[in-house]
Amino acid sequence: MSYAIIGFGKIGQALAKAFARSGIEVSVATTRAPASFASDAAAIGPTIIPKTLAEAVKADIIFLAVRFESHPEVAKALPGWKGKIIIDAMNTQAPLEELDGLPSSAFVAKTFTGARLVKGFNHLVAAVLDRDPAAHGGRRVVFLASDDDDAAAEIGALAEKLGFAPIQLGGLPEGGLLVHARGKSWGQLIFKDVIRFD
Repeated sequence: MSYAIIGFGKIGQALAKAFARSGIEVSVATTRAPASFASDAAAIGPTIIPKTLAEAVKADIIFLAVRFESHPEVAKALPGWKGKIIIDAMNTQAPLEELDGLPSSAFVAKTFTGARLVKGFNHLVAAVLDRDPAAHGGRRVVFLASDDDDAAAEIGALAEKLGFAPIQLGGLPEGGLLVHARGKSWGQLIFKDVIRFD
């Protein structure tokens, strides 16, 4: 299984650190040349591999950590996304009418034709996501929502490998709305820093 993070701002780098702590190789890419962020990737660790966008989207599982308005540009990197799992780690300020009345992740799913989309890792602010998920004797929770149960389970297993405690919220129309941040309308679980004790 291969992994990529598209976007290397605060959220993308926080996700990269989670992979580095677990010793799991992950490609990182932006719309810029890899040389422009290679030193930042190297500072995180040797398992963080800078690539072009065209190279990174060959991965099986891809985190979207770009600004919401940039995701259509990323979607153009492949003619189709069948067989890939996309993890939507974005939030948006776009009003509902600009999203065809859909939860933002359902809107994103339409852009990445054929992909199996999971909403996840978006409810933690970057400064919290950046930390080791082992906290206070427990594990930091990540909420996951998807209309594809198998994809959600696969990302749940990845979250466990990264040290997090995944909690499945159900499909995008229900669970996705619990972790959305859109304008002044926030889901009930957005920005909650929750710890699970096993």
